[in-house]
Amino acid sequence: MQIQEFQAKTLLLRYSIASPPGLLATTPDEAETAAAQLNSANIFVKAQIEAGDRLRTGGIRHVRSADEAKVAARALLGGKLVTSQTGRGGQIVRKVLVESGVEAVREFYLAMSIDTYSAVITVAAGEGGGTGIEQRVAAQSVQLDTLRLGVHGERRSGDIAAFSRRLALPDDAAGQLRGIIERLHRAFVELDASLIEINPLVLTAAGDWIAVDVKLTLDDNALYRHPELAALHDDLDADRTELRAQHHQINFVQMDGDIGALVNGAGLGMATLDMIHDAGGAPANFMDIRTTAKSLDIAQGVGLVLDNPRAKVLLVNVFGGGMQPCDTIVEGLGIAYRRSQRTLPIVLRMKGNNEDLAQLRLANFALPYVECTDMWQAVTRAVALTQGRA
Repeated sequence: MQIQEFQAKTLLLRYSIASPPGLLATTPDEAETAAAQLNSANIFVKAQIEAGDRLRTGGIRHVRSADEAKVAARALLGGKLVTSQTGRGGQIVRKVLVESGVEAVREFYLAMSIDTYSAVITVAAGEGGGTGIEQRVAAQSVQLDTLRLGVHGERRSGDIAAFSRRLALPDDAAGQLRGIIERLHRAFVELDASLIEINPLVLTAAGDWIAVDVKLTLDDNALYRHPELAALHDDLDADRTELRAQHHQINFVQMDGDIGALVNGAGLGMATLDMIHDAGGAPANFMDIRTTAKSLDIAQGVGLVLDNPRAKVLLVNVFGGGMQPCDTIVEGLGIAYRRSQRTLPIVLRMKGNNEDLAQLRLANFALPYVECTDMWQAVTRAVALTQGRA
């Protein structure tokens, strides 16, 4: 779960990681009042959405007066902001952060994430933070140094101190950065984060470190431990389809294609989507039915696919395991088709526990399906159906 910038900065303030003075506004008048209170000729009006890449797409505007802040807020609030991280539909801007600008002596990139290869927390840092960091790192115009940290909250102060010194900082600044990294590490562990990105983290002439922009992503699977953090998620800004799926033990992402996918297991789901692309098709969704999902939960997931007007066929690729046999998935499929006013042709590839019982339930539900013996056959058949070749 990604939260908004102002929320992330509030959380990091608990760990003594400073950000510029700022006030939240939901109307142009509130933005004008906020800018007047900041009393600065260097102000930024920043759209608050759960995605990045806002500066390049006009979601962050530089103003020099309260009147200009009001105009900027009026242009942003209520509109949709489309960035490289929102998808084509964009996100509606319902809040803006009116924030004082910071005069930076040096700008850095600092991020903490989980290294998927070693499964440990890793910090990355380098000078030259700011917009377009991914492209500049790829072009090697910015060099990032990395350091692996412990996975249980331990902080290796000596390693972090040496890491900070490698950034060619004065001793005082390097010592302060070491403290920021240690506190960021504690925040990462205690909040069950999967990403904390400060870009840029600036060093001022006074020797202060300021987090000018923050992206913070929380681990959805750990939110049960943090009800106060789960409450930060703004349902109005979130994709209602994905929220509905989460409430029914399903990981679901809406996509732009026309092949609906009903799959159990994240790895199998990703492999299915890759194969659809390889066969020349386009998936309408990603789906991962969790092992805790019951048949009624699965029916809700199927309903999300049936509700998508772009979907032309439903590709069912499931492997029945001990906690979720094939007949449970077919029962959910049948319930969804009986509830819905819309049906889609089903291409089915099914293996595993209770496969024979699932076949009986398919017959009882009288579902319109074509069965395939392997994944590639199922995928190519589904693609052919969407292209009128079957």
